[in-house]
Amino acid sequence: MKAFKTLLKTESKLSLRGIDMFIFAICMPVVIVFILGIVFGDKPAFDGAKYSFLEQSFGAVSAIAICAGGLMGLPLVVSDYRSKKILRRFQVTPTSPVIILSVQVVIYALYSIASLILVYVVGAVFFDYQLHGSWLHFLGAYLLVMISMFSIGLLAGGIASNAKTAGVIASLLYFPMLIFSGSTLPYEVMPVTLQKIADILPLTQGIKLLKAASLGLPIGNVLIPVIVMVVIAVICISISLKFFKWE
Repeated sequence: MKAFKTLLKTESKLSLRGIDMFIFAICMPVVIVFILGIVFGDKPAFDGAKYSFLEQSFGAVSAIAICAGGLMGLPLVVSDYRSKKILRRFQVTPTSPVIILSVQVVIYALYSIASLILVYVVGAVFFDYQLHGSWLHFLGAYLLVMISMFSIGLLAGGIASNAKTAGVIASLLYFPMLIFSGSTLPYEVMPVTLQKIADILPLTQGIKLLKAASLGLPIGNVLIPVIVMVVIAVICISISLKFFKWE
């Protein structure tokens, strides 16, 4: 536990020196909330909708930090530590390499939680946003989506042959999901054809789950997204444990 705390403190400082996660995980979601609130106000998300754009989009916007940390941050940092022989060095010390990976997961989870709090505070203070569903259900859904997306990132970073390959994989995962999953461009305003394409993306299913939880919809409405999130997490974690490359 002492080694974990020491590493967490050190790696957190190193992470904060960069601005990537601050921009993409903290600033971007807050800016999008402001844009949605200012442009759309309390207008219905679509014709006949019961909820406003902001209410409909809260779950989606809250997933941006998960997307940034899980699909861009983790693959790059894991591959970077491998290429710099950091993981290999830890293998010959009393500290397990698993600890340093766990520290990175915790750091990106903290970014996600901080982003979620800021998005909610901005929405509530400036645009009178209220969560219609149960916070317990929403946080459970948020944790499930986080585990699922982080497992994809660990898999990508864990089996990539080098840092360059990990960067390409991370970009192919991050940008399509950021743009087409509904986290930035609202799913409801997409053409039907684009919605069908977006449904293929794992994060789209995660966002559907977060939306349902934030709006208080029955769990039966999002049974498929729940199953998708669980299956992805199980498959990616299993493959990562079996084929992870330490060096």
